[in-house]
Amino acid sequence: MSISNLITLLGGIALFLFGMGLMGDGLKKVAGSQMELILFRLSGTPLKGLLLGAGVTAVIQSSSATSVMVVGFVNSGMMKLSQALCVIHGALIGTSITGWVISLSYLGESGGLASLLSTSSIAAVFAVIGILMRMTAKKMSQKHAGDVLLGFTVLMYGLQSMSGAVAPLKESPAFLSLLTTFSHPLVGILVGAVFTAILQSASAAIGILQALSATGAIDFAVAYPIILGIAIGASVPVLLSAIGARVDGRRAAFLYLFVELAAALIFALLYYALEASVGLGWGSRVMDPFSVAAVNTIFRVLTAVLLMPFNRRFIGLSEKIIRISEAERSENAAFDRLDERFLTHPRLALEQSRLTVNDMANTAIQALRQATGLVWSYSAEGYASVERMENLVDSFEDKIGTYLVRLNTRELSALQNEDISKFLHTISDFERISDHAMNIAEVAQKMNDGKIRFSDDAEREMRVLSAAVEEILSLSIGAFEKNDIDQAYAVEPLEERVDELCDEMKLHHVNRLKEGICTLNQGFPFNDLITNFERVADHCSNIAIAMIELQQDDFDTHEYVINLRELHAHRFDEYYVTYAEKYKI
Repeated sequence: MSISNLITLLGGIALFLFGMGLMGDGLKKVAGSQMELILFRLSGTPLKGLLLGAGVTAVIQSSSATSVMVVGFVNSGMMKLSQALCVIHGALIGTSITGWVISLSYLGESGGLASLLSTSSIAAVFAVIGILMRMTAKKMSQKHAGDVLLGFTVLMYGLQSMSGAVAPLKESPAFLSLLTTFSHPLVGILVGAVFTAILQSASAAIGILQALSATGAIDFAVAYPIILGIAIGASVPVLLSAIGARVDGRRAAFLYLFVELAAALIFALLYYALEASVGLGWGSRVMDPFSVAAVNTIFRVLTAVLLMPFNRRFIGLSEKIIRISEAERSENAAFDRLDERFLTHPRLALEQSRLTVNDMANTAIQALRQATGLVWSYSAEGYASVERMENLVDSFEDKIGTYLVRLNTRELSALQNEDISKFLHTISDFERISDHAMNIAEVAQKMNDGKIRFSDDAEREMRVLSAAVEEILSLSIGAFEKNDIDQAYAVEPLEERVDELCDEMKLHHVNRLKEGICTLNQGFPFNDLITNFERVADHCSNIAIAMIELQQDDFDTHEYVINLRELHAHRFDEYYVTYAEKYKI
């Protein structure tokens, strides 16, 4: 094999890998990022997981990519290990489809009508259609479909280059001698595993093996152990994706390796035992691209059939090998939803962000309720709990904000951009609510240390105010979680009633001071609590307004509030009368 042939081979491999990647990316974009949502939502039973894993992998052209997504799902708590393993079995079947697609490039070699399906003919037709779609289509989905065809074209030309480069090898005694070495089971498996680990793609490794088989120099004895080794090597990118993942994410990655190792071991022992005892006579059978694809598919299907009944054993093995630490047990699982693997799949990333923002909101409301309870019944444990929740909400804001900013650099739809804007506008309000909860807890601590108690009238008024604030908080967060715009409209009337309550309470406190019913020592915490409750209501108003204004594509808080109050729109008066009657002092 000359230097020129070697360069051509390397160039063909480069085109093949680039075309495969371009085609897979285009297919994912044409699917509108639906594949990932389908994958984690519809994998409830073993059969569904198997079929979905196979289907999604056939579309995105990579079992490793599917399995990496599965690792992310398990890592974030969206999917159980039992579901993940079924999807992995399906992915291993799905990845064999690529071999049949690659085989199309070898159909035209017999001449006649079949020549119309030759590499040159197919690539030329796909190239023309693809570039026309890419240049003239107005919809992005059609442009992405053009990318799929262009990717397939590049892949086909890469195969053609590889086939042409390796064609002289069938006359090379050195190459034929090397193939004899590969026919040794351990050597063949090792070569297949290392080669696939370097390429980071089982489909690419099978494609190159098919190109070699087109020379007529590859027999079953050489191809079989290499195919087994390719299965093992495909686990490397999945294992790399689990670096830094939580324990279940690492277990899911190692399940892929365990299945591939078990399959390679079982089918190696089975074949070579039968060959030694019975003499199957398959070893000298000359392989071509179609037979390579067939052996790979049969191997993958039989792997799923034989090993799926032992899923629990595989999961138990992963749990024994990869044990959870106490530090990992104590980490808040909500943060795991913001997995970096999902950034390339905006729909999933937004869904995970929404769930995490909801956790942040609920943590903020729990902190406020706990803090309010400390005013009436203080405890050091309760104070520590509020402090812990406030710190957690701070971490939520930092991690969610960073994640959303990174997600915002992706190609997003108008609705997805609207969701990101809503989340970014509201997480700061949730964080400030938790800050005010901490302030209230600190006021409660000072009251406890100074043995300060409010007068009966002051305590009654404060309880009315705190109840109104708790309702507005529940209203705004409930509206946010359900994306209920009608409920959001009910927030502003209650916020106005809270403002009035605060003004009335300050005035009543001044009167009680004049009458000697209350003292200045009581007045400081009283006013501090009023201020913090009023600020909480303001942030609840901000949350509701963000929802309403973003839906109307016109974020102008000041103008919205003026119009709502002056025009008495959206049942403002009806809501206000209800709240004024419910919360009065």
